[in-house]
Amino acid sequence: MVAKIPGAAFGTNILTAQTDIGAAIADADLFLTDDGAGGTLRKMAASRLHTYIAANTPAVLVTNSGNQSIATATNTLATFDTETIDTDSAFASNTFTVPSGEGGMYGIFGFGSMQGIDAGEFTQLRIYLNGSANSFFENRMTSHATDTEVKYSGGGFLNLSATNTIKLYWYQNSGDSQNLTNAALYIYKVHGA
Repeated sequence: MVAKIPGAAFGTNILTAQTDIGAAIADADLFLTDDGAGGTLRKMAASRLHTYIAANTPAVLVTNSGNQSIATATNTLATFDTETIDTDSAFASNTFTVPSGEGGMYGIFGFGSMQGIDAGEFTQLRIYLNGSANSFFENRMTSHATDTEVKYSGGGFLNLSATNTIKLYWYQNSGDSQNLTNAALYIYKVHGA
């Protein structure tokens, strides 16, 4: 039973005089909260917060620290050599695979830049779902100047099922091979969507 405290407020030393946890909050740690329905104070374990506040995982952020040659008029799989985030070990061989039991809405975003794209030529970022181009993500950037560096990002949200795969492809039509630089792919599950 939680005792009600008479009067209008706690004394400030009730909190300030206590010892700080000093570490990550454990599932067994308790919080006091007002139930909002009449001023009843209730205790709640930190583990209950997971019911209401979910982490945006699985999540993946991969990048390429160097250049990747993209042949002209060819869909080329983007390669990544650095995994900054891979919460569920869901990224391998330049492919994100939705883990078992983790179907749902995902944010999917690709980034990169390319020089050598002259006026009237274009580069295109394509997100592939299960080995096929997803037309929702075929974003095209056309250069309006000679030999301009085209910096590009594109993406959106897709409802994915377990074992679905996501890959990032690039396309350009300059007539010669061009270097893709600063390539990155960021994917995360959106909870509550």
